[in-house]
Amino acid sequence: MTPEFIDRIDAVSPEDWDRLCPSDYPFTRHAFLASLEDSGSVGADTGWQPQHLLLRDDQGDLKAAMPVYRKDHSYGEYVFDWGWAQAYAEHGLDYYPKLISAIPFTPCTGPRLLAAGQEAQYWPAAIAALQQQTRTLGASGWHCLFPDETQAEALRPAGLAERTGCQFHWINRQYRDFEDFLGQLSSRKRKNLRKERRQVADQGFHFQWKVGADIQDEDWTLFYGLYQLTYLKRSGHGGYLTPAFFRQLGERMPEQTLMVQARLGEETIAAALFLFDRNTLYGRYWGCRAEFEFLHFETCYYQGLDFVLARGLARFDGGAQGEHKLARGFEPRLTTSFHQLMEPAFQEAVQHFVAREREEVLGYRDEARAHLPYRQTDRQ
Repeated sequence: MTPEFIDRIDAVSPEDWDRLCPSDYPFTRHAFLASLEDSGSVGADTGWQPQHLLLRDDQGDLKAAMPVYRKDHSYGEYVFDWGWAQAYAEHGLDYYPKLISAIPFTPCTGPRLLAAGQEAQYWPAAIAALQQQTRTLGASGWHCLFPDETQAEALRPAGLAERTGCQFHWINRQYRDFEDFLGQLSSRKRKNLRKERRQVADQGFHFQWKVGADIQDEDWTLFYGLYQLTYLKRSGHGGYLTPAFFRQLGERMPEQTLMVQARLGEETIAAALFLFDRNTLYGRYWGCRAEFEFLHFETCYYQGLDFVLARGLARFDGGAQGEHKLARGFEPRLTTSFHQLMEPAFQEAVQHFVAREREEVLGYRDEARAHLPYRQTDRQ
């Protein structure tokens, strides 16, 4: 295999890139990654410089690809290594740049190496290429964030530091509808969820789902304003993503885009943006112009559950963190990332750290299970 690193995904045609995608997982599609780049949401100025890996055979045919970025910081990754960077600095070493295989601003588990379902045979060549590129760039190391379990199994023999995290996902156990789901909860929890939804309705809210071409230009303008306003309140800046990103997403991936709008009369007060594939709904972005009791839960979670049930999807990935999801039936699920630092002493220290951290995360997962609202809590 001959490796090649490219600094723009448009160096590969959408057809050639998407041919390698093993599923309709939205975040590794050419359209999603190109929208990030074309909109200026990622690039050298943002600290996310594309370094996508291509693997070609002796005939020059593209056999595998991987989204990869040269990072000058650790923002937008959701696997927190600021402490590692600080340790490097304390020893007079540079932690940045580093290489990561990840989807910017997207903590959603999925494929990272793309090879049309043949990923296992190309991982050794991909790892060797990433190690060489790390040395060439003088980077501190390389990292693979949120690979799915099949790819994690392929990565484990490489001896990387494996880090464990925990998120909360809702699993559709063939519920007929929301009431059928509620029927699996304890009486008190069932009453609480009904009360939350009723309070939103009593405030006068009604909701509209818009998918694909139903999302008009004015919807994107409105949504971006809400997204930016919410980011400003929470973080003091307007968010990582640009207005052009959202519009391009709607133009290029309409069949996988859902917008939920919360309205009072004719005025849209809040909105949430989701992506979805044949299996999973991914809750990604949210914004509101004013705070109302339980409006966030209704717009971002309950409406999402209704969509999952209506479409017959298997899972709702609500994003990173959020213990508040437990009471709403989201179950703890382990996530994985892999790390190789080129300084042997630091790699050994990280190996020990992630082993200790894993025990803590497993304990947290088990404790979280005890707080699930289901009548039976022995769910795996």
